[in-house]
Amino acid sequence: MEGSATRTVITSTSSSTENFSNPTLVYDRQFLRTASGLLVFAEIVFGLLVWMLIAGTEYFRVSAFGWVMFVAILYWVLTVIFLIIYLTMAYNRIPQVPWTTVGLFFNSSATVMYVVAAAVDAASISHAVKGRHNYNCWVASTFFAFLVTLCYAGSTYLSFKFWRLEG
Repeated sequence: MEGSATRTVITSTSSSTENFSNPTLVYDRQFLRTASGLLVFAEIVFGLLVWMLIAGTEYFRVSAFGWVMFVAILYWVLTVIFLIIYLTMAYNRIPQVPWTTVGLFFNSSATVMYVVAAAVDAASISHAVKGRHNYNCWVASTFFAFLVTLCYAGSTYLSFKFWRLEG
């Protein structure tokens, strides 16, 4: 069976200039140089720090950290997915989706959820002994949770501006 079958490859070119006719995705090199791109990158880095700092401790002893972990991991994964969509310009391939509205909803919900998670994180620090590993990690995770909140708030502002321009 090896080598006995040959495959014929037929290629054709299309004269259509529509975005959805080309099956390949395009890499947008300029996205990470924009304010939106920098904020998304910061959200990913700081969000990763939030859940890594908590996951490296005995967070399961304080049930409130389960909520913080849920918010941090959920929005980290979704932000990575949005980064891939933006970098590959996949949003051009699905014009039926109102991407500015989706971005506004996502960023505003992330801001609200991270405000709550950062407040819960800050309030839960009292369950650790000052100067110990858990305490230090939880303080750092609180700091980064508030930083991520600011990044998502900035993204919400930019998303709102883009949404207003579209409407």
